[in-house]
Parts: sequence; C-alpha cells; structure tokens
Amino acid sequence: QVQLVESGGGLVQPGGSLRLSCAASGRTFSNYAMGWFRQAPGKERELVAAITSSGGRTYYADSVKGRFTISRDNAKNTVYLQMKMNSLQPEDTAVYYCAAKIGGDIVTFQYTYWGQGTQVTVSS
Repeated sequence: QVQLVESGGGLVQPGGSLRLSCAASGRTFSNYAMGWFRQAPGKERELVAAITSSGGRTYYADSVKGRFTISRDNAKNTVYLQMKMNSLQPEDTAVYYCAAKIGGDIVTFQYTYWGQGTQVTVSS
C-alpha cells in the first residue's frame, strides 16, 4: 500500500500561483511514477502532469503546458505541482489529486494509488 496526502490547495486570485505537494508513505517512493490529476465540477477527471520514477521524463496536458511544472524529491518522498506566477486562471479551479503507479506508461488513467485531493479555487 502507498498512502498519498496532498496539500497546498486553496483560494487564489487569477494570475496568482500555488505549489501543491503530495507526500507519500508506505512503499519505496522512488519506484513509483507519479501523476497529478484534476476534476472540476461536472467535468471528467483530467491528467494534468506526470513524472517517471526517476524524474527523467515528464508529461503535461496541453491545457497546462508552460504554466505548471511537476517535480519530485525522492529523498523527501514528495511530488510537487508548481503552478507558476501569473498562470492560474479560473478554469484551473478543480480538486487536484496525486496518484502513483509502478511501471508502464505514465500517460494513463491506470494509476494504482490515489490521494484524497486538494481543492484549488481560482477566483477574484
């Protein structure tokens, strides 16, 4: 089992920035690829960004490319999603989830372990 706990969400004005964190426990974190997903009310869950276990490869959805950055610190068992300054827009409002999987493609919905989510609200 892998336990994932997200933090860092909140209310931010358009153009603001946030950094989401996802702390993992229970297994060897460095064995797991990690993904950040989001789901807005009435919309399907979307894979926002993903990173391989080593951090050597990343993926970004077109909707966030150039605005968000995924990174990981295997020594701290944590994956991050940096939402850059001047990048957040109301359409980024959603519950953001981190997820973990071993092996296979990182661009997939087939992640094994999921966190409980953290709310990000972009509004003036």
